[in-house]
Amino acid sequence: MAGLMIQGTGSDVGKSVLVAGLCRALHRRGLRVLPFKPQNMSNNAAVTAEGGEIGRAQALQAFAAGVAPSIDMNPVLLKPQSDMGAQLVVEGRVRGTWCARDFRAGRAALLDTVCAAYRRLAARADIVLVEGAGSPAEINLRAGDIANMGFARAAGVPVLLAGDIDRGGVIAALVGTRAVLDPADAAMVRGFLITKFRGDPALFEQGYDAIAAATGWRGYGIVPWLAEAARLPAEDAVSLATMGGAGAGPLIAVPMLPRIANFDDLDALAQEPRVRLRMIPRGTPLPGDAALVILPGSKATIADLAVVRDEGWDIDLAGHVRRGGHVLGLCGGYQMLGRSIADPDGIEGPPGEAAGLGLLPITTRLAPAKRVRRAEGVHVAGGAPFVGYEIHAGVTERDPGTPPLLRFADGEEDGAVAAGGRIAGCYVHGLFDAKAARAHWLEKIGAASDGRERGDTLDAALDAIAVRLEAALDIDALIALAKEAA
Repeated sequence: MAGLMIQGTGSDVGKSVLVAGLCRALHRRGLRVLPFKPQNMSNNAAVTAEGGEIGRAQALQAFAAGVAPSIDMNPVLLKPQSDMGAQLVVEGRVRGTWCARDFRAGRAALLDTVCAAYRRLAARADIVLVEGAGSPAEINLRAGDIANMGFARAAGVPVLLAGDIDRGGVIAALVGTRAVLDPADAAMVRGFLITKFRGDPALFEQGYDAIAAATGWRGYGIVPWLAEAARLPAEDAVSLATMGGAGAGPLIAVPMLPRIANFDDLDALAQEPRVRLRMIPRGTPLPGDAALVILPGSKATIADLAVVRDEGWDIDLAGHVRRGGHVLGLCGGYQMLGRSIADPDGIEGPPGEAAGLGLLPITTRLAPAKRVRRAEGVHVAGGAPFVGYEIHAGVTERDPGTPPLLRFADGEEDGAVAAGGRIAGCYVHGLFDAKAARAHWLEKIGAASDGRERGDTLDAALDAIAVRLEAALDIDALIALAKEAA
């Protein structure tokens, strides 16, 4: 059994990218490497072969390792629905909605589940690379922890602590983390890494040595700024403000919903050079020159629909349609486009019902049963093939005579189309990843696709990151450290 855990001095220090890059580097060396994250919090989820949900980052890490994602790679997933509550997914299945206080009190009971998943992975891997969550320096959250030191100590996995130099204060962040850790927790940390370094690493030699002297930890390297990471799916919605903007041509506008989910749907479009993808923050109207407006997925559809109205985006959208613009709703965005959304059981918030935007002749009712599956098929109009997945709790009915958008390989139909094809929606995520499907949508707005498959783009980015990590880190020493796992 060999394992190594990457923890960070804070959120967004680069843990997910580090684990993905190391998975690819070790895979390129011929090792059987598997990723693992005990507890994740994200509304960007992926579907496994078992039909379960895990964090999108772990699915990417599995792709980097050359293996199919499984529910064992992320046994506990929290999907925020409000500022105080989140849907709890355990071993790929929904366990209910927990408030922050409930989860903090009950999470210790999940430690056995987490450790059992890790052991199953370790039994079929040369090395398991483990990603922590947040920071172990949050000692107010230490009791009952299953995400960082609580897991590391229970599973006997050595820890590397990553500090982000780009945000400043990296010496204090690493040394301060050492100072506040319980001695038994600190003993699990075997070394540190510096991430997101720009320029000549030799200029930080004195700081690097100072960290080692103050902490007693060995430094395992300085990771340069990885520009290639921008081509990988983002896990946190905080990164959405900087998405897009590099291309030229027709404008695709996406309102930034507060509980936006599965926003990696947009990644393939963001990297298309012949269109401009623009995320529209609250307080900003939808641009009048947009060719296509995409309403993205949401973890709290009725609440986010209220925000659409509060922002005046419903009025902007109606004007966009009158001018001949295209509209596409994905999952929660699809539900918003209909006549009504009912949530009688309070699946995504307080029980209730809301009028939709009225742009598609459909009605939706949320229900406890959740549909989670991979999906493939064709667009009914034009026959362009797609490959994606579904994660939703809603059941949507089309009015008789309303054409569907998609036909699955088993013959089932999904989605709806109106206004001669200018307004459409469906439940399928990942709709733009396949080059033929993406070309189908771009053709509608007078643009051409670059013709690349999303998987090829990810492969190229991961290979480049792996090469840079091989040059920056002592990979042989990291492998030896992983073999110290209990």
